[in-house]
Amino acid sequence: MKTRLAIFASGAGSNAQKIIDHFKNSPLAEVALIGCNKPNAGVLNIATKENIDSFIIEREQYKKDGYTDFLHEKRIDFIILAGFLWKIPQPLIDAYPRKIINIHPALLPNYGGKGMYGSFVHEAVITNKEKQSGISIHYVDEHYDHGDIIFQATCDIVTGDTPDSLAQKIHQLEHEHFPRVIEEWLVGNSK
Repeated sequence: MKTRLAIFASGAGSNAQKIIDHFKNSPLAEVALIGCNKPNAGVLNIATKENIDSFIIEREQYKKDGYTDFLHEKRIDFIILAGFLWKIPQPLIDAYPRKIINIHPALLPNYGGKGMYGSFVHEAVITNKEKQSGISIHYVDEHYDHGDIIFQATCDIVTGDTPDSLAQKIHQLEHEHFPRVIEEWLVGNSK
């Protein structure tokens, strides 16, 4: 039996697409479900194109039970957050202990927490004249960007970098590493 993954995303879905592509012919896992909290997000078009079930995450139900019964009905084993902006509710954390991971566009524990996503992260990193930034793939717990780190990769920040140019570097790191790290994580968890 293949491991069944759910991807939660809020935006265009470029990381979701890379993960879907990575596992398309994998004997290990498949992307079985995509959840999104924005009805017009591009990731839902990807779900349709790839013939993957999707659902809209409604705030009230999400806060109440995290859709745990629905996810169990769909036989979801692990949840991947790929640009999903809402905090994970306790019922979902309890139902999937150490089975939810997130990717963050900075080197945690720096530049994490509420409000630290997308261009806000890159602006803060540039403003503080950091020499490096990168990505952090981590377990999800009850706090924003707080769980144990699984993997980090870095990129240099050079004179003239802007939040936009840094975002491009970060996207490259995400696309290069996230699917592979997920696979390694799944292999490590299947023992």
